[in-house]
Amino acid sequence: MPHFQIHQFNCLQDNFGVLVHNEDDGTTLAIDVPEAGPVLEALSAKGWTLSDILITHHHADHVQGVAEVKEKTGARVYAPAQSATRIGSVDTAVQDGEAFQIGEISILPIATPGHTLDQISYYLPQANVAFTGDTLFALGCGRIFEGDAGMMWSSLERLVRELPSDTTIYCGHEYTLANAKFAVTVDPENQALRARLQEITQLRSADAPTLPTTMALELETNPFLRPQDPAVQKALDMTGAAPQAVFAEIRRRKDNF
Repeated sequence: MPHFQIHQFNCLQDNFGVLVHNEDDGTTLAIDVPEAGPVLEALSAKGWTLSDILITHHHADHVQGVAEVKEKTGARVYAPAQSATRIGSVDTAVQDGEAFQIGEISILPIATPGHTLDQISYYLPQANVAFTGDTLFALGCGRIFEGDAGMMWSSLERLVRELPSDTTIYCGHEYTLANAKFAVTVDPENQALRARLQEITQLRSADAPTLPTTMALELETNPFLRPQDPAVQKALDMTGAAPQAVFAEIRRRKDNF
């Protein structure tokens, strides 16, 4: 079983870069490359040599540093097959559900479209960690640009179904405080959510990250994962409505929050 170190760091305005390092064989993965400088600086600070890059989706704020980092490190690039040619610098096109190995690291790609049509989340079962890009956020979900509400809800349902509740979740952005302020408007009686809002407020006041999160914590407090909850439905005046319809209403309200 590989021994992992995971290093998260800031990129751009509110993106995260993440490095995953296997201490046993030296394999080091980068999850997305929002910009080259911080990734190269993090590698240097850690003394790690980048071997591979995993891309979640084609948006520029996740891929614009790929070419430079690949040129300077020789790393191989894995990206969703649906957008591999669009992204450029890609060595291997990744397909939904087709697990692959990088060194000793097992990686399961899970298609989670909605934010974009090509979005893939990556689950590393040996580390019990998932990288959900812009699909699942702490206390939120990605804005729907290329898919629709039904597609996004299906993607979130799939993550809930396929990831163990104790999975550690890394997301693409530091959006948690804004998400928390919205979440209490559609789940006002959730005491765990209110306590989490206080904790998040303190973290952000100290300029500390709110990620990673866990699937269990999201299931308890993230309204986008709980449209079937009677309390959420009551707050939206949608008691008895289908979860997909409730989810769509939550997403609509967040878009206008």
